[in-house]
Amino acid sequence: MRLIYLDNAASTPVDPTVREAMLPFIEEQFANPSTRYASGVRAAEALDKARRQIQQALDARDDRVIFTGGGTETNNLAILGAARSRGAGQVLIGSTEHTSVRRPAEALIREGFRVESLPLTDKGAIDMDAALAMVGTETRVIAHMLVNNEVGALYRIAEFFRAAKAKAPHAHLHVDCIQGLGKIDISLDTLNADSMAISGHKIHGPKGVGALILRKDARLLPIIFGGSHEGGLRAGTENVAFIAGLAQAVRMAVQSRTSFLKSARQCQDLLLAGLQELDGVLAMTSEQAVDSIVTVRVPGAPGEVWQHHLEAYGLEVGVGSACQSKSGEISPALKALGLTDSEARQVLRVSFSRMTTPEDVQALVDGLKTLHPKLSQTSTQTPSAS
Repeated sequence: MRLIYLDNAASTPVDPTVREAMLPFIEEQFANPSTRYASGVRAAEALDKARRQIQQALDARDDRVIFTGGGTETNNLAILGAARSRGAGQVLIGSTEHTSVRRPAEALIREGFRVESLPLTDKGAIDMDAALAMVGTETRVIAHMLVNNEVGALYRIAEFFRAAKAKAPHAHLHVDCIQGLGKIDISLDTLNADSMAISGHKIHGPKGVGALILRKDARLLPIIFGGSHEGGLRAGTENVAFIAGLAQAVRMAVQSRTSFLKSARQCQDLLLAGLQELDGVLAMTSEQAVDSIVTVRVPGAPGEVWQHHLEAYGLEVGVGSACQSKSGEISPALKALGLTDSEARQVLRVSFSRMTTPEDVQALVDGLKTLHPKLSQTSTQTPSAS
């Protein structure tokens, strides 16, 4: 049975060209880039090349690229590093943020910071007036994602950050672009941000590598201590192979964005047309959203039950953020759509990559049609653990 993978917001398969970019630094060019002999110098040159490639792809030639161990570390570095460099005050975060933003923000409360969530409208957009009313002279950091990882909501970050900077010129403005890269034209200038986070495995790169794109004059303190790697902001020997893969993945994500958006729209249209034939199955959308993430509320059985039955047909879909699936926590993003806790447990997330085909989507529609007569009549109660 051929596996049909439709949870690309959780992770994506590694592109063959990315794998090729990584192999030399796994095999013969394995030296530590901090060493001074020839093979170490070649590794350091590979780091510099990857940095320049990302700067060019993201229109960040005057900005710093700090390599990290992934998106979670990147968001932690931006929020903790920026806040601690400024001293206690107010930290504002989006109300539907990923846990890699919410948890470090909550940790700052113990250090004397006041952390507040920015409000959304009833359609899931940033409530501009209410959010800007919260920004003031005590604001130290504002962090908001560009694209929500669960419902695909696209937030008006550039507009909000422009107005927020006018009210709090010394605040650090950070945007989580992990789901936005490859779907939206992004740069620090276009988003009016001081930093942005990217991650390899969301764009057909390897897991365990990411980067913080940081304005040259931005103030930040490190959160990992040791050597002087990455300009003193991220201690630890750089993973040259994964960084080379990340650079290739970023370049390809930017270059293929137009064709991917066209493909994602076709896949979304096909899925939505198929869902209309299924009684009680609803596609839930925000006021403005990307085409590559479709949130589907299913009737009867919880989403996790539908997920496992689809898996038996070789179809893999998500039930929300992969980082929250083990905790059982109800997603803030789903609550923002007005769902009750019970309704939020009846949600599937379908997400496309540039490797997704219309045939894949049609197979999912066929699988849902097959399961619908049985599962739509099943109890909504999640089975208790035994």
